[in-house]
Amino acid sequence: MELTADRLTKQYKNKIAVDRISFTLTNGVTGLIGANGAGKTTLMRLLSGILIPTSGTVTCDGMDVDTEEYRDILGYLPQEFGYYPEFSGRDFLLYMSAVKGLANPDAKRKTEELIELVGLKDAARKKVRTYSGGMKQRLGIAQALLNNPQVLIMDEPTAGLDPQERIRFRELISGLGRDRVVLLSTHIVSDLEHIADRLMVMKEGRLIWQGRWEAGKEDLEKFYISVISGDEKSC
Repeated sequence: MELTADRLTKQYKNKIAVDRISFTLTNGVTGLIGANGAGKTTLMRLLSGILIPTSGTVTCDGMDVDTEEYRDILGYLPQEFGYYPEFSGRDFLLYMSAVKGLANPDAKRKTEELIELVGLKDAARKKVRTYSGGMKQRLGIAQALLNNPQVLIMDEPTAGLDPQERIRFRELISGLGRDRVVLLSTHIVSDLEHIADRLMVMKEGRLIWQGRWEAGKEDLEKFYISVISGDEKSC
């Protein structure tokens, strides 16, 4: 599986949010980091087919990302995902399964599997409006995995998670990245240090560094600061 951006650009009036970005992602976990306003969310929305680029293209194994065929293999967790507060966690996942076109037996099986996976078994019957921020985030992660996506794009997935939940999440993502394309952005750099195979760093809409990341090579936060300050060259 290859997700490819070619000279991808998104401009809003006088602001260029994404500026001629090119890369190819293959199976594995890629971490996307950058300061607030760097363009990470806009880039992820372009890769998910939600936004139309001003210029450039995004394709996945040759298919355009604005097609139903691509949406069938995509899992997406936005920074703030919509939910129905009066639904229980289980009912919300069953509803999202129907939206994604899962057959009823598969929807029920996958819902129960994911409730267990993200640690919401005890809260599955409770209304989503009663969930804590971390629980809602775990529910969002579960809905992104319902269709067993081959491309998984997650925008700030660890926001609101406590340290123990972040460890659980990192273990989950590390496993998922073995046989699919996973792209996740986070402002918590340490969440990427031991699970990312590859890193991309954005600054002011541009991709200023991309390359393989080897855990233990050096401290990721120090490396990130050196890239942002211009002390590290792109790979």
